[in-house]
Amino acid sequence: MKQKFIDLHLHTSFSDGISSPEQVAEAAEDMNLSAIALTDHDTIEGCSHLEKYCLNKGIEFISGTELSVDIEGNEMHLLGYFLDIENQLLIEQTTIYQQNRINRIIELVERLNKIGIDLTADQVFNLAKCKAPGRPHLARALVKYGFCKSNNEAFSRFLRKGSPTWVPKINANYRDGIKLIHQAGGLAVMAHPGLNNIDNLIPNLVDAGLDGIECWHTRHQKSTEKRYREMTVKLSLLATGGSDCHGPQKGLPIIGTKQVPYEILEMMKQKVASSAGSLL
Repeated sequence: MKQKFIDLHLHTSFSDGISSPEQVAEAAEDMNLSAIALTDHDTIEGCSHLEKYCLNKGIEFISGTELSVDIEGNEMHLLGYFLDIENQLLIEQTTIYQQNRINRIIELVERLNKIGIDLTADQVFNLAKCKAPGRPHLARALVKYGFCKSNNEAFSRFLRKGSPTWVPKINANYRDGIKLIHQAGGLAVMAHPGLNNIDNLIPNLVDAGLDGIECWHTRHQKSTEKRYREMTVKLSLLATGGSDCHGPQKGLPIIGTKQVPYEILEMMKQKVASSAGSLL
């Protein structure tokens, strides 16, 4: 029997991805993926759209998000899976997170204006065309309007931490993020831990109810993947994975490039079922 693969970390134009939900579904079909999850930043808005296209193509779909949270002064990303996208508290809280993103763009643009960059927040929002704008949209605007030659230049000169125009993002506490995902019926997973350098804080996450760790990721080396998979066994956590694809752009991860076996999704479903059963 042919092995089935999944991709549980994808972005669309509803956050900072460059592909529409329809294009993501088409790419998943081209890669012969059996299941995918949408994990746009701080929003669930694109889930119903992508689910529709996946249904038409016979691809299993999991509603998700990627929340930015704070843990002991460090930003980390928390993936939520199997979310009830009609959950009222989830809708209310992600709306607040989106407003924080909008406010940050406005402040970033104001700081750019002070050093002579004649850009407006509306130019960024018109380019983003979503409710969850982020620094990648601002980088694209800086390139589009001739202030930078590339997104990388925009980040290195203006958008990285420590630059004179840097504005920190206001994030929810990690415990609140995990609770929010759980009350919406979902699983909470630590995203790309190999990029965070906060392994010493993983026990705090486990204590707060973390369900899993993203072991497979495009920017994880094989040794990193192995280390986190061993950690999930030791801590009785789920191991998940995905490409973190933001679209078919040079230098960015491409959908399905990390071969995550379908069995991983089956274990996640078992965890969701057992969690739901414990609440009955």
